[in-house]
Amino acid sequence: MTAGPLLVLCALGPELWALRGGDWTGATEPPVLARTGMGRRRAGRSVARLLADDGYGALVVAGFGASVAPGVRPGEVIVADAVRDGEGRRFELDSAPVLAEELRSRGLAAHTGLHHTADHVVRGAERAALHASGALAVDMEAAAVLAARAERRPGLPTAVLRIVVDTPERELIRPGTLPAGVRAWRSLRAAVPALTAWHRHTIAVPASAPAPHQPHPQPSTLPQEAS
Repeated sequence: MTAGPLLVLCALGPELWALRGGDWTGATEPPVLARTGMGRRRAGRSVARLLADDGYGALVVAGFGASVAPGVRPGEVIVADAVRDGEGRRFELDSAPVLAEELRSRGLAAHTGLHHTADHVVRGAERAALHASGALAVDMEAAAVLAARAERRPGLPTAVLRIVVDTPERELIRPGTLPAGVRAWRSLRAAVPALTAWHRHTIAVPASAPAPHQPHPQPSTLPQEAS
């Protein structure tokens, strides 16, 4: 018996498309992909509903994001070792080094560091201020996901990663955004085998006793999508 399927959350349709087309053959059973929608409020509501099912074995938040650190390029990956929100809450993610190493072993440039969840698109001086406060990446959903997880399934192994689309040198309003987005999309798809390897690691070295779960009846490892 496995510990339960991997639940993979993203905010946007292109993220879901990239993840769906990745190589899931290393999955212990079919993962479940779900789109939360953009922003903290939507993400929090979606995750609270999804985690009402206690059968999931691990949780990943994956998608596109912005680097607030100079020198990080579009298409590179930033794995969160902690996520904080604007109210100062902080959520630690101890398995970040494992996921980062799995990504690097598959040829992806991966960094680990603090992610900050904002309620708006961050630009210019605000981005520099976040970097000065210790952040490496910024998104709009992860902290809400982790807050819902802390309430519903506090022992659930969790990882957060963002594929960089824009950087301090190349913000979203610049003409280079389209090719940067293509690079990020390809990197997100290429990251899928690292996600399944990270999940296998959490099964082998669980953070806490696994929740009760019935094995998934499908022999395929093709991802399923939550309704």
